[in-house]
Amino acid sequence: MASIKVSLRQVGKIFDAGVAPALDNVSLDIAEGSICVLMGLSGSGKSTLLRTINGLAVPTSGKVLVDGTDLAQLAPRRLQQWRREAAGMVFQSSALFAHLNVIDNAAFGLELAGVGRKERHRRAGSVLEQVGLLAHAKQYPHQLSGGMRQRVGMARALAVNPSLLLMDEAFSALDPLKRREMQELLLELLRAQRRTIVFVSHDIDEALRLGDQIALLHGGKLLQQGAPRALLDHPVNEHVREFFQSADTSSHLLASDLIDHEAGFSTLPELISVPADSRLSELMPRLGAFRLPLTVRDASGVVLGLITAASALRTITRASARN
Repeated sequence: MASIKVSLRQVGKIFDAGVAPALDNVSLDIAEGSICVLMGLSGSGKSTLLRTINGLAVPTSGKVLVDGTDLAQLAPRRLQQWRREAAGMVFQSSALFAHLNVIDNAAFGLELAGVGRKERHRRAGSVLEQVGLLAHAKQYPHQLSGGMRQRVGMARALAVNPSLLLMDEAFSALDPLKRREMQELLLELLRAQRRTIVFVSHDIDEALRLGDQIALLHGGKLLQQGAPRALLDHPVNEHVREFFQSADTSSHLLASDLIDHEAGFSTLPELISVPADSRLSELMPRLGAFRLPLTVRDASGVVLGLITAASALRTITRASARN
């Protein structure tokens, strides 16, 4: 399985003549292997945009390119095959079949693809194990909690081993604790198998936690796209600023945000190293326990800089002051 790149080029979508377009000249690039969170108020166009990415909504204008292929140029049968094999989808409601047990629900996409029963159960069982539900394989949806049903929905999407995973408000119906668990699970699965994920959410904290990039829509227009910190620190207009003003930005700081750029570099072996994407909650115990600075390294092990107690305090104070 290889993750894929998604590009939208001046995409427009009009459902009814005389009514404002659902999408208005949207251009957007989603890097392979990344999580892009689509955000906006109700009616902003985020769910419509998600459906254009797998061809369920055909653009009125513009192009949707998946690894350079224009979906509009695919024959209906080929598009359907691509959806089944390359694109998985997880909805707000788990949308499970009540008459099927857990493993048959998880294997449903494989059954549609013509995979034999023994093989589809093997593959479905593997993903159920990944989401922690293999022991419940013979149970039925009514016997599961809401969080467990959502895990089955995710397992069903993952069973076909998709390169692209589309998630429409997938965790919004869950209570805060279960929602956090599902977010952790999604990040864990992404670390294990790199996929391109497009995630619709109205929850700012969720977007900041999950997103490599955020695309904010309003009235069908794309207002701004970029890394979460770019939208927080450099909003392009007042609407973007107001949208994120309620976010607790300090809780989403990463190790790379806390680097003391006046401290210089050091590679002394006694210094504790932390990944650049470590979250503040993970770093606080270490900052409190060690008097020496922390060395921040990127994914390839290159030293990016040092975190000192002073630099961490300055950054946290600035972030808190913006709220």
